[in-house]
Amino acid sequence: MTVAVETGLWQLDRTASTVAIKHKTMWNLVTVKGTFAITGGGGEVLPDGTATGTLTLDAASLDTNHAKRDKHLHGPDFFDAENHPEITFAVRGAELRDGDTVHVTGQLTVRGISRPTSLTARLTHAGGDALTLDAEFSVDRDQFGLGWNQLGMIRGRTAVTTSLRFTRAKA
Repeated sequence: MTVAVETGLWQLDRTASTVAIKHKTMWNLVTVKGTFAITGGGGEVLPDGTATGTLTLDAASLDTNHAKRDKHLHGPDFFDAENHPEITFAVRGAELRDGDTVHVTGQLTVRGISRPTSLTARLTHAGGDALTLDAEFSVDRDQFGLGWNQLGMIRGRTAVTTSLRFTRAKA
């Protein structure tokens, strides 16, 4: 059964949304987990049922519960947050398919480098005034200039997990 989402403007509820990452390091022996602060987001569901929107993260907010590592991740070897303070995902199109599956295409920008990105999300809640989209996907950090890799310790893709809650924007 396909769920209907009402047309109109939707605003991201930052307090009820999360963006987390997970990456294996130390030759796949250690998994580093972290979360980002979301600074903004929103979208519009169009009359044809498709949607567009944006999500913005604070690059300097990545928290892995290890201050020294976080400082390194925020610095020039990785996110270079001083020169590139935002990570953005511009949704060019989102289409609800097969019940609760949402096919999302857009452009991910990290460190000032933009790449087309496609992912599949799941509509886990849809009501008249709120909806929640959950997604799990992976990113090749090398494509965004995050290639620092001392002694070959960091390999593979970074897993990203999101739970994004949107509320109907006030007119």
